[in-house]
Amino acid sequence: MSKPCFVKSTIGRKVIAAISGIALMLFIVVHLGGNLTMLVPDNGATFNAYAHKLHSLGPLLWVARAGLLIFFLGHVITAIGVRLDEKRARPVGYAITASKGGPSKQTWSSRSMLITGLIILLFVPFHIWMFTLNQGADHARIVQHGVEMKDVYLSVVRGFSNPVKAWAYVAVMALLGFHLRHGFWSAFQSLGALSPKCAPVAYTAGLIFALLMAVGFLILPLYILYFGPDPETLRVAMN
Repeated sequence: MSKPCFVKSTIGRKVIAAISGIALMLFIVVHLGGNLTMLVPDNGATFNAYAHKLHSLGPLLWVARAGLLIFFLGHVITAIGVRLDEKRARPVGYAITASKGGPSKQTWSSRSMLITGLIILLFVPFHIWMFTLNQGADHARIVQHGVEMKDVYLSVVRGFSNPVKAWAYVAVMALLGFHLRHGFWSAFQSLGALSPKCAPVAYTAGLIFALLMAVGFLILPLYILYFGPDPETLRVAMN
C-alpha cells in the first residue's frame, strides 16, 4: 500500500492520531512539571528562571514549537477524519449507548472525544494569548541573580486573579482529563501495543494519568486565585 493511501485510510489516520497523541501527552507531562514550579514559595523566582531558560534556547525553542504545532494539527486533523469515517460507516447512531467494557471501552469519555478535543483546540490560542503573549502587552521585567528576564510569574498571577478566567481554565482542564482518560488507552490500542491481558492495565493507567494531569493543571489557577499573592502588591512588597 502506498504512503498516500495509508495516510488516507482509517487505519493510517488512527496510527497518526495515536503517535501524535502520545507526543502531545509527553509534552503535557513536561509542561505540567514546569508549571508546578509556580507552587515553590519564592515569589515566582523558580518559575521565572524556568521560563527564562526556555526562552534562552532561541532557535531551538522555535523548532520545538514548530514540531509541537505539527503534532497538534496532525492529531486534530486525523482524529476528525477518523470520526467522519465512523459517521459514514454508521450514519444512524445507537438509540441507547452504554459502556461495553472489554476492548471497545465505550464510555462518556470515548463518545465525547471530538467535543472535548474541539474545546481544547479553541482553548489553546486563548492560553497562548493569555500567558505567552501576556494578553497583548509587554511582560514586566525583573532582575534575578543579576540576570534581567521576563516576569512571567507576575503575568500568570494577574491572569488567574480573575475568577472568570481561573474557573474557565479549571473547566477546560477537567475536560482535558476526560479526553486523556480515553485517549491514553486508545493511542496504544490503535498501535496494536496492547494484548488482551494488558488492555485493562493500560486503561487503569490511563485513568490515573488523566487524573494526575487534570488535577495538576487545575490546581494552579485555584491556588493562585484563593491563596496566591496580590498581583498589585507582589513586586512592591519585594522592593
